[in-house]
Amino acid sequence: MSGAHSLIERKTIFEGKVVRLYLDRVLLPNGVEAERELVRHWGAVGMVPLDRDGYVFLVRQYRHPAGKELLEIPAGKLREGEDPLECARRELEEEIGYRASSWTKLTSFFTSPGFSDEVLHLYLAEALEPTQASPEEDEFLEVLKIPLERAMDLVAAGEIQDSKSIVGIALACLYRQGVYRPS
Repeated sequence: MSGAHSLIERKTIFEGKVVRLYLDRVLLPNGVEAERELVRHWGAVGMVPLDRDGYVFLVRQYRHPAGKELLEIPAGKLREGEDPLECARRELEEEIGYRASSWTKLTSFFTSPGFSDEVLHLYLAEALEPTQASPEEDEFLEVLKIPLERAMDLVAAGEIQDSKSIVGIALACLYRQGVYRPS
């Protein structure tokens, strides 16, 4: 099944720091008009920082929409027009206080294409060197360092519930096993 939707009208409902919300009226491929809610987001990055001993750095932080603390890979929002790799470099240092001299792009994916245009870019960050963490004033992060295989066990047990972290950890494991080679 294929066919594009044609935009008839767009109404801006909300403009915030992180997202914009639109109500679109679209023409479906079968000629029927429908309403679609769209959350516009500049995009984000996530990094799987892996040291030479096979340990991954994760952050535990409270996520208001989830209503609890989540264990995640370091990540951050893109600024408008920002290069994803440059954002990843900045966020890695801000969140966990490390720089990486080896970067592998694992993938990019839509986080929730049913209502949002957000694309998340995932990287494997290796050859880590310590610097100084400088989280933003509204970020309260606990940094943990665990074996990558243990992180995959936490994914399988449902203890890591964040989508970017699940995808990033799984792809990093497959990459290290030689099963996955990003294009």
